[in-house]
Amino acid sequence: MKYRPIAFYLPQFHPFAENDDWWGKGFTEWSNVVKAKPLFKGHHQPHLPTELGFYDLRLPQAREEQAALAKAYGIYGFCYYHYWFNGKRLMHEPLDYMLQSGKPDFPFMYCWANENWTRRWDGDEDKVLIKQDYSEADDQEHIRYLCKHVFSDPRYIRVDGKPFFAVYRPGLFPDIQHSLRTWRREAMAAGIGELYIGYVQAFNLKVAPDTLGFDAAIDFQPDFHNTPEVLRSNGIGRALNRLKMKPAVWEENTVIEYASYAALAMSRPNVGYKQFPGVSPGWDNTARRKTGAFILKDSTPEWYEKWLTRELEKFRPYSSDENFIFINAWNEWAEGNHLEPCTKWGRGYLEATKKAVDHASR
Repeated sequence: MKYRPIAFYLPQFHPFAENDDWWGKGFTEWSNVVKAKPLFKGHHQPHLPTELGFYDLRLPQAREEQAALAKAYGIYGFCYYHYWFNGKRLMHEPLDYMLQSGKPDFPFMYCWANENWTRRWDGDEDKVLIKQDYSEADDQEHIRYLCKHVFSDPRYIRVDGKPFFAVYRPGLFPDIQHSLRTWRREAMAAGIGELYIGYVQAFNLKVAPDTLGFDAAIDFQPDFHNTPEVLRSNGIGRALNRLKMKPAVWEENTVIEYASYAALAMSRPNVGYKQFPGVSPGWDNTARRKTGAFILKDSTPEWYEKWLTRELEKFRPYSSDENFIFINAWNEWAEGNHLEPCTKWGRGYLEATKKAVDHASR
């Protein structure tokens, strides 16, 4: 396979005890999704599913249908977000069922979402619900769990036989190099062998991966922490007039044309180190945030296809196994960021994915 497209996957769509305590009985990610409202004329909210419905990821049928759709439209595997807090896991039931049952028969990898959980959804980001603490003892316990229960799975995505594990925010570690050495040593001792470890460039840490002890970097899109000011401010007056957008919407949120953002992203040169490219079908997290949202306005499958096609054209795999491109995301519905079919576009983003991948693979 010339390219292996990987879609980030959120396992939040099921109730669990901690969310019941923090947000109310029965809360799931769908609770945020359905309450979203359009903020201006032409603003696409809420994002609502069609053929997969408001699924519960504890159900095997839901997971099987997701994998079948992904496979049919050119997605090689899922990158599941993994939530580990000093031995306590969250949102793990769907992944545990997947591991224990061996189904769906679809490649996967893990990305450790190593952030504190806060009350960001109601605007109180200083209120920590569950905290990350780093220590060598936790590094050992964590990697031993992964080696025993996850990395040994035959479906797990590998590079030259090495399980590919990703870290979302390495900059939060007190000593990431020490943690990586601990993980590699423990994996060897457990009989897993060498690991292939990447880091997600989701924030301002953007350096050659080998300087931190990683094997590769993963471009995470959209890069809203480093969006050029020209996209944020260009044509504000025209946009306010054309869209009848209230000034508060623009002042309290960041609103950018998807086409403008994608065009700029397509023009970027390749970095001078090992980085797997990334693209996004869209972004609009107003379902989660009353203010401070980032909105990529007027995303379309056609523009997404152009972006994905261009990234594949620019990308030269580093080896036959180092041929990944990461799509953010499969099912981030509360971030307006999903390949799964929706009421507005149906399977449009899936069809665009397949067209771009098929074209690049010729």
